[in-house]
Amino acid sequence: MSKPLSPLWLERRYQENKQRQDDQRSPFQRDKARVLHSAAFRRLQAKTQVLGVGMNDFYRTRLTHSLEASQIGTALNAQLRIKFPDIAPLLDDQLIETLCLAHDIGHPPFGHGGEVALNYMMREHGGFEGNGQTFRILSRLEPYTQDYGMNLTRRTLLGILKYPVSHRQVARPGQQGPAASFRQLKASDWQPAKSIFDDDEPILDWVLAPLAETERQAFQSLKPHPDASGHRRSRCKSLDCSIMELADDIAYSVHDLEDAIVLGIVQAARWQAQVVEPLMAQGSPFTSEQLGRLSDDLFCHEHHRRKDAIGTLVNALITSVTLVEQPQAAGLPLLSQIARLRAEHHTLLKVLKAFVLTDVIRKPEVQLLEFKGQQMVMELFEAFASDPQRLLPSATARRWQENQAEGHSGNRVIADYLSGMTDEFAARLHENLFTPRSGNLFELQSRM
Repeated sequence: MSKPLSPLWLERRYQENKQRQDDQRSPFQRDKARVLHSAAFRRLQAKTQVLGVGMNDFYRTRLTHSLEASQIGTALNAQLRIKFPDIAPLLDDQLIETLCLAHDIGHPPFGHGGEVALNYMMREHGGFEGNGQTFRILSRLEPYTQDYGMNLTRRTLLGILKYPVSHRQVARPGQQGPAASFRQLKASDWQPAKSIFDDDEPILDWVLAPLAETERQAFQSLKPHPDASGHRRSRCKSLDCSIMELADDIAYSVHDLEDAIVLGIVQAARWQAQVVEPLMAQGSPFTSEQLGRLSDDLFCHEHHRRKDAIGTLVNALITSVTLVEQPQAAGLPLLSQIARLRAEHHTLLKVLKAFVLTDVIRKPEVQLLEFKGQQMVMELFEAFASDPQRLLPSATARRWQENQAEGHSGNRVIADYLSGMTDEFAARLHENLFTPRSGNLFELQSRM
């Protein structure tokens, strides 16, 4: 049987003294309610998932993607309970739903373009990364409390930590020089370090407080070699986080594929060359005949057949989930094992993710929109940084001033403000600031 969890994992940073009358919810149900009712969660309805918001009313936004990931997460939990009854007491559906619903809350407008833009503008101030911003919103910014964000349980915050290390631990050494101009910025040169922000390290210390020092060092250990961008990567995550991340990957690789097929972005010939043939060569959970039927159904004009094929792919991935040891954290509840797919299904997921990346995300039509959003975010940041107390909304300007008084640049406050914007709000604000004869006092007031 799995070891019992320390009650410390259920603690909140702010010990609440206001208990709702007759509230019978579990701590994780309360956490889920706080995410669902937050402004940050609502804004996901107007943030780009892969294809730009407003291009079509069929495909996913960050919000619908998060809802689908949540459903997949509980399905993975159900499989793990049956296959590994010893860990069943550790698996909580409300917790996994909370993590899946919250996992994209920190991602800025315009998808990866917005993330690159903010990382570039914060290059001398600790960088920017979407997962780090998610942690920051949940634990510090969202105003459920004055200073503790949503005041979620320690275990929920542990579960959202894909990369439980600080920026200074993993960012590539040396400072890369700025681009000659925003227009000449090369996105591949400014990939963010996967981490939390140095400003939020005290919160990370609180989350990991139940671990002994040797256990913490093992959990925060780094992979031996830098990634392609020159940054180091953390090695470990919690069991809860691994389930959330797997649900995210399945939702992203299969459902974004469905969007691309319906909108005619990918064609059957490319699917055959980039998915079917590699799967047959590397090892597929499907026979060649099954793959042939799946391909026919995915690219036919009968919607119910395509939906059935999508369901077949999702079901195959979910039902193959298993657990693998995480040697660095051996013997620790929540940390010693993580969720993974069986080898052939892992190959299927890897091939699907690569196909969405090359044939959807990296298509010039999509990259043009990302580039456009990237430019808007950098220009907005530059404008607000030029005279923050004049241009920022009053509450944000006060935070900027407080940040300055504490000896910081205030740029993290500007990054917080911009990253919280929806695509439409950022585009309209950019238009109001930089387009002659656009915007008026009443419109600006209603949007700020």
